[in-house]
Amino acid sequence: MKRCKHCGDTKSVDLFYRDTAARDGLRPECKACTATRRKAWYEQNKGHEIARVKAWQVANSERHLANQRQRRAKPEVKAREREGYLLRKYGITQARYDELLAKQGGVCAICDRPPSDKISLHVDHSHGDGAIRGLLCFRCNNALGDLGDDPATLKRAIAYLTPPSEGDLRIAALVRARLERELLRQR
Repeated sequence: MKRCKHCGDTKSVDLFYRDTAARDGLRPECKACTATRRKAWYEQNKGHEIARVKAWQVANSERHLANQRQRRAKPEVKAREREGYLLRKYGITQARYDELLAKQGGVCAICDRPPSDKISLHVDHSHGDGAIRGLLCFRCNNALGDLGDDPATLKRAIAYLTPPSEGDLRIAALVRARLERELLRQR
């Protein structure tokens, strides 16, 4: 048992950080008081601390990136970051994402391609109201974005890709021949 210098409570020694320079080998304040003091200090010096950390990351970029890769390689970290991303960006949980994926049969809602091992399907949403429309592969998601999510543009693209009938080809050939005759007469 040890008495905290800050709060005055007597607590178990496992509630104090170790300090090899101290007589009893423990810091004079308990872990809770240390956390409170450090949090208050950080709030007062937030800008300075963020700048200090960023400067270290820039000066030690290889080491920083290696640390990030090592940390992100852990499945629990990857899952936690994915969950946070889905909540921040789309307001859904990983469970809801998995539900949507199961409803689509585990494939892209447009082209029926399954997600790759490294890239999951993208959450497609309306940019107007944020409503989720489905899960799309990278290509289909980009195609919709490049077309501006505009159904009229998409219809024109479909018409462009649809092969013309034989009658349409004959009409186009007749129009082209007529234009050529007119150009020859004008010379």
